[in-house]
Amino acid sequence: MESREKLYSQAKERYSEIGVDADEALKQLQDVKLSLHCWQADDVGGFENAGLGLDGGIQATGNYPGKARTMTDLKNDMFKVYSLIPGKHRFSIHAFYGDFEGKKIDRDKIGPEQFKSWVEWAKHMNIGIDFNSTFFSHPKAADGFTLSHNDKSIRDFWIEHALRCREISEFIGKELKSRCVHNLWIPDGAKDITVNRFKHRELLRDSLDKIMAAEMNPAYMRDAVESKLFGIGSESFVVGSHEFYLGYAIKNKMILTIDIGHFHPTESCADKVSSIFQYVDELLFHVTRGVRWDSDHVVLYNDPTIELMQEIVWAGKLDKVCLGLDYFDASINRIGAYVIGARAALKSLLAALLSPVKQLKAYEEAGKNFEKIALLEELKSFPFSAVWDYYCELNGVPVGVEYIKSIQQYEAEVLSKR
Repeated sequence: MESREKLYSQAKERYSEIGVDADEALKQLQDVKLSLHCWQADDVGGFENAGLGLDGGIQATGNYPGKARTMTDLKNDMFKVYSLIPGKHRFSIHAFYGDFEGKKIDRDKIGPEQFKSWVEWAKHMNIGIDFNSTFFSHPKAADGFTLSHNDKSIRDFWIEHALRCREISEFIGKELKSRCVHNLWIPDGAKDITVNRFKHRELLRDSLDKIMAAEMNPAYMRDAVESKLFGIGSESFVVGSHEFYLGYAIKNKMILTIDIGHFHPTESCADKVSSIFQYVDELLFHVTRGVRWDSDHVVLYNDPTIELMQEIVWAGKLDKVCLGLDYFDASINRIGAYVIGARAALKSLLAALLSPVKQLKAYEEAGKNFEKIALLEELKSFPFSAVWDYYCELNGVPVGVEYIKSIQQYEAEVLSKR
């Protein structure tokens, strides 16, 4: 069998024939840092003893054995995950995954102290951390409203939580010398007809204004706001809609988060890239796979993921996009879920980086649409897998199906004993 280096050399030559530098594509991919989400490891359970189970339209289905039970479990699992994914990637933490040491610390009282052990772990792993406020699975979110609640005391509680999360994010970014993106998503909405939508959105805007009034160092942290189409319990009305947060992000010069699963299944999130970048300077994508609704399935190397990465690259905005994974499948091996999704996202991005963008744009601008489409079609049969396999080998991670055995072994030795 020919060596992977030789196969890569042959593939590189093929790509050069259409004006693509495979070495440069791999160099760009090496600089990409996915933000891997902590909540796949334990089905969005968290380590906070005040939790009452999932709510807010979130549901992890399945009971596959071996989920992380403790912070140590989660850290060990992530060490295994990172060893199977090419490149150096970040970690995304929800606020209720703090190191509470068995104490009951409510969300309006958390601070950097509860995340120091995470920071030390990240230093050891040599990775960055991103952060998320947690507005669900809490008594004060039980009726479906938080920052837009009619009760001022409820709003004030969640405002304080978000303020503390911003401080924690700045602390993390400063300690790790790597900017931490703080993402804010709330479950606020109603199951059925809502008459006073305007009031709830007015309250949300006011709450956000209070949260964002505290100045933070942009070198250490930056805020992002995330919309949703609907959820369980908010089928008829979601306060933080796409239009709401798009306007808020533009007005306040913030990062807008686009979660692939938070839009109608036939709506193209890829198409949003070129539109939204006319008005904001940075986007955060939560890469997931919705099936019929926001069901947070494991990311695959499929058309929506490929099209998203293509549009990011074709728009020349790769350096202005943060890429995070966001799904929680409890029906399969959770380590496998991480690895499949991360590798699929990276494969999709590599495919985009290996496209002859200059030639395609030249054809399009000259009105040579036959040539453009023909080139795109022929590109589909180029030796992409040889480039991907070589990239995995360069990074010292399993090539092809080799990672399956590694995960099976980890399951037999670790997960099955939990």
